Amino acid sequence: MWNIALMTAALLAMLTVAPGAAAAQTAPAGIAADAAQDEDGKLAQVFAEDARREEEVDPLEQLYRGEFPDTRTSARLFTDELDLAALASARQSLQALARIDRTRLSPERQISYDVFQRAKEQEAAWLQPEIRALTAVRPLNHFGGLQAEFPTLMAHGGAISYESESDYRRALQLDAAFARVLDQAVVRFRQGMATSVVESKLTVTNMIGQIDALIALGVEDSPFYSPVKQLPERMPAATRARLRAAYAAMLRGQVLPAYGRLRRFLADEYLPAARTEPGLGAMPGGALLYRRLIERQTTLSLDPEEVHRLGLGEVARIQSEMERVRQEMDFSGPLRDFFDEIRTDPRFHPKSKEELAQGFAAIAKAVDAQIPRFFLRRPRTPLVIQPFPEYREKYEAGGSYNQGSPDGTRPGVFFYNTYDLPSRFLTGMTTLYLHEGAPGHHFQISRAQENATLPDFQRFGGNNAFVEGWALYAETLGYEMGFYKDPMQHWGNLDDEMLRAMRLVVDTGIHTKGWSREQAIDYMLANSGMGRTDATSEVERYIANPGQALSYKIGGLTIQRLRAKAEQALGARFDIRQFHEQVLDSGALPLPVLEAKIDRWIAASK
Repeated sequence: MWNIALMTAALLAMLTVAPGAAAAQTAPAGIAADAAQDEDGKLAQVFAEDARREEEVDPLEQLYRGEFPDTRTSARLFTDELDLAALASARQSLQALARIDRTRLSPERQISYDVFQRAKEQEAAWLQPEIRALTAVRPLNHFGGLQAEFPTLMAHGGAISYESESDYRRALQLDAAFARVLDQAVVRFRQGMATSVVESKLTVTNMIGQIDALIALGVEDSPFYSPVKQLPERMPAATRARLRAAYAAMLRGQVLPAYGRLRRFLADEYLPAARTEPGLGAMPGGALLYRRLIERQTTLSLDPEEVHRLGLGEVARIQSEMERVRQEMDFSGPLRDFFDEIRTDPRFHPKSKEELAQGFAAIAKAVDAQIPRFFLRRPRTPLVIQPFPEYREKYEAGGSYNQGSPDGTRPGVFFYNTYDLPSRFLTGMTTLYLHEGAPGHHFQISRAQENATLPDFQRFGGNNAFVEGWALYAETLGYEMGFYKDPMQHWGNLDDEMLRAMRLVVDTGIHTKGWSREQAIDYMLANSGMGRTDATSEVERYIANPGQALSYKIGGLTIQRLRAKAEQALGARFDIRQFHEQVLDSGALPLPVLEAKIDRWIAASK
């Protein structure tokens, strides 16, 4: 069973958030409620003005929310003009925030103030010339790049709800604007070539593979065309015919040619100039950028060497637990041999896609029955379970989550991977569902979106350390729910926990210690039961998205530590449902802001 006491004293000290600007500040007792309301109103106006400007500089955020962004703004992605407008907006918001008296705000809006201030300070910092010279010139990669992500957002069942002819026409305009955005990405890549700030050859090769897969779909099987394959029956036949013709013409005349231009550039010009070494340390300015990325992804100022040592310690701890479960599963050989047994024995792997579908459905039903013990509220937004589309599955991890709409009309989606079935594991299914589905990403993201009392940046924004940290913490609830009494599922949980611990070692190893792709893969295979396909996908993800993978373990350990702190302080008065409510009801908070909030709750509960 998960036990916070297993963490070392050094680990606890490292993840303890130091008091600072985000520490609790309460209004003087004499301040009247109407004064707080007045200051809250001023703050709300700052937020509203920022949100209005953000619509002019961040069209993707609107799209993720299921809204149609302005086409002209969307067409300015990957341009200096849009970046400078975003910087000016962030500075203007910080100036307005400085005129707000934080001590006169209500407790809820003090949290909003802290979150907003940190977000705008970080936004302004990342738009400074010295950082943009390292980031803007690398606009796409194979993990989360728009060349693969935008088609998913615009496809039927993606971010956009297609209801009227106007919706289809507006989406068509966005698709056409996206074709121009791909050309602007090429301009940015060329700027990076001039300063040797380039992606790795591995990442470029994978992008070319993604583009080839999309182009090979042709017109009618393209995700861009999918909205008009299921047009509403109430729509006149002539209108449906015109829309299908317009989408086909747009694909043939604009989107597919733009993909072709990007593909030729990447293969003929950029790939020869790309760096051979996978880590940021081999790129000019890479060491500075990696430190900044760690802070951005974890919301904490952590030294890469500290993170590496933390990972090594966690790997050793988890291996000792694996030894016990290995014995429970009646395997007498050494742990590394058991890793090979897990990889090769057919009983640990699905025999069909249907076996995965039925298994996840059964897990979802069992989890649903446990939810009232741990949560006061569950999201209104439904959750559906489905496999990745075929054009995505080769480049995806074992699973992921796509958020639903704020009003709950579009469900959240837990995607699982059916590519290369022999590389998939039955042992990790419970943990994967707890993480990606309920009560992991689906609960956290949906609860925030559905809370209309929160400012939009708290409803729809967030940070990886909280979002992924919560999902990793949600996996540990499987112990208390009784799911890990089954040694196979217990092993799967430890194997997934090992993955997050190894990420601390491997991500820092690649980007600060010169580890090669093969060295990183070998480390993961030697210390876990992962299949080679998953290990390769993971390592290539860390190469493309440095620092992001650190957020899981750092965030998860922090939430576990805060729970342990509350349990120790409150004793019999501790209510796990109330703790989860405190963690979730303000949106995805930076870890220092979350710690200050939990400390206030503990004090009030006493």
